[in-house]
Amino acid sequence: MTDETLAIERVLQGDTESFRLLVERYEKSVVRMIRNTTGVTQSCDDLAQDVFLTAFAKLHSFDPARSRFSTWLLTIARNKSINHLKRKRPTTRGEFPARVDDRTPLAMLAQQEAFARLDQALASLPARQRRAFALAEFEGLPYEQIARIEGTRVGTIKSRVSRARTKLTEALRQCEANDQ
Repeated sequence: MTDETLAIERVLQGDTESFRLLVERYEKSVVRMIRNTTGVTQSCDDLAQDVFLTAFAKLHSFDPARSRFSTWLLTIARNKSINHLKRKRPTTRGEFPARVDDRTPLAMLAQQEAFARLDQALASLPARQRRAFALAEFEGLPYEQIARIEGTRVGTIKSRVSRARTKLTEALRQCEANDQ
């Protein structure tokens, strides 16, 4: 029995403090899923909290025979993110936070510009491609798990990820061509 399974059983038996283990394990993945789905960084923590509250309230409906806990949780995050987008128009992403760095200002500026281009290219992808790409590339999830999260076939996910890579590559090449 895994730590995760044990924590779920304890929560279902009334030990609400055991849910903390699940939150700590999946918090970063849930926040990244929300950020990559909504394109908004300001409300990610609030949405993530809502995801975990929903998961806690509905934990009794989780069926380990149907999926892994991470699949179930990221599906909730996906649905909450989509609902958030329907209620609120998406806003542009904010600037990256400044970090102390020992690189030259020119190198830092070049990296900032590259991140801004990547962010812009990601934002230009259709939502389904962006979600599939983010889950595959940023979260490292297998296609089968992404297909369950998205409620579609594995072949569809492979196609979405492939198309996203192609579009991102082309968008970044165009940016490089414009700089030269």
